[in-house]
Amino acid sequence: MDLHYEVPFHKVPELPAKLSVVFNQFLKSRGRKRATTMAVPQLLNDIISVLLALAPSAAIVAMVLAGISLRREGGTTFLIGGGFTKWMFWAVVFLTLQPLLSWFSSFGINVPLPGGSISTPWLASFESDAASFVTNFVEGRLATTLAAYFVLRAILDTASGGNPLPSVLAAMFLLAIQATCNLMSGYNTGTQYAAEDVLDSLWNYLAGTIMPIAAGLAIVGAIINFATRRPAMRLVGVALAMLCVSGIWKLVLAMMA
Repeated sequence: MDLHYEVPFHKVPELPAKLSVVFNQFLKSRGRKRATTMAVPQLLNDIISVLLALAPSAAIVAMVLAGISLRREGGTTFLIGGGFTKWMFWAVVFLTLQPLLSWFSSFGINVPLPGGSISTPWLASFESDAASFVTNFVEGRLATTLAAYFVLRAILDTASGGNPLPSVLAAMFLLAIQATCNLMSGYNTGTQYAAEDVLDSLWNYLAGTIMPIAAGLAIVGAIINFATRRPAMRLVGVALAMLCVSGIWKLVLAMMA
């Protein structure tokens, strides 16, 4: 039994006038490709601006965690790839975040960074409060209190016959967080290689400024050990190596060339 039934053309109901116009426009536009560009919502731009503005504050928090890890890992013999180097690396990344984002452009990915101030009031207030919290509480009070506890730990280490130097170094690092952050910010070249430039400059600062001071302290320790009839030649050798660390590095590069 055939159930197929054709409706006569004159009995097909007509579309309303407005719907017919829209339908005809749709039929005309079929097969055409229109390139439409949707503007980025202002709220999203403000969120990105907040995250970029809080990057230096995140670097300060990372450096506080690096100071704690420095004491946990032994102070003078921190682990390469351990907590101290990990948090210091992230501090460098946060300080050079915007130049690092420019790498996406070389990959063919457009990363438009928003400019200007934050127009959303509550996001602007959140950014100001978060930055103030990190500056006044984490850096201004918490880091100082942790340094004081590490000084107390150094005294207790000495009383128990241990080495107070790891705790002293961790306390000095925590007290110098702002100076270290300003130093790394000064090394920021603003290019795609900004993170590497900061790390290279820190190496040069370590080899040219910190190592000679440490060599002088090692000589003082060697003199004290010699006066108390304790082994002193090891510290003398360490002092010479610290003074020649740049030369030793050049030697390694020449051997591997």
